[in-house]
Amino acid sequence: MAKPSSKRKKSTISSSTDSTSPDNLVQEENPATATITVTAVEVPELTDQEIRDRLYLERKVERAFFEAGKALAELRDRRMYRSTHKTFEEYCRDRFGHSRRQSYLLMDAAVVFDNLVEKCDRNDHILPTNEWQIRPLTKLDPDTQPEAWQQAVESAKGKVPSHRIVKDVVQRIMERTQVPNTYQIGEVCQILTKDNLELRGKSGCWAIVTAVNNFSCTVRTWDGELTVGVQHLKSFQKRGSSSRYFLPYVGAVIHLHLPLWIS
Repeated sequence: MAKPSSKRKKSTISSSTDSTSPDNLVQEENPATATITVTAVEVPELTDQEIRDRLYLERKVERAFFEAGKALAELRDRRMYRSTHKTFEEYCRDRFGHSRRQSYLLMDAAVVFDNLVEKCDRNDHILPTNEWQIRPLTKLDPDTQPEAWQQAVESAKGKVPSHRIVKDVVQRIMERTQVPNTYQIGEVCQILTKDNLELRGKSGCWAIVTAVNNFSCTVRTWDGELTVGVQHLKSFQKRGSSSRYFLPYVGAVIHLHLPLWIS
């Protein structure tokens, strides 16, 4: 008895399926026949007060890195970390999760930002919005930084320039103002960091010139070799026959990282 019942059920399903015509299938699957209702939403214009508030808040976002750098500098200069930490670097690491480099990058950027605000055209409100944009300017003298920034803004067609645009402008200015390299291999010199963040921590380090390039020298210091622009080197050695006399002693001093005076 069970088998005939099963056959009748299959027959019924087949009959129901066959009753759907091909035309109906096409009509159900065709999205072109669907009707979509769209409700228009009117977006009100900003009021004068909202425009002022927006500009104020945008300025706060853009100056966030500047405010951070200024605050860090004050914390460092007033030694307000001394109750909990021995050094400013340890304090920044524990309190803000900053590496030593990150804190000093923000402080240096704040100095440059201040300089741009003071010296750039006040009618032009295009200013850096983050530390990365401003970093290449730290390699220039303060008097040249506004010129470089204005050129970068022009290259960006009146918008906030990217790090790459600022870096290219700075590179062109540095090449234009480069001092000829008169150093010689074996010459003893001292590293001057100035505003070069890449040399931070090596201010006053003694070095021996191991290679002479167009506008830079490769020097050997107590912890290895690095390439330094001639503007960041100060010669302390008499050239000529004295080079061979000084070299062994300076090499030993550099290896031990000890102070050295040359008369």
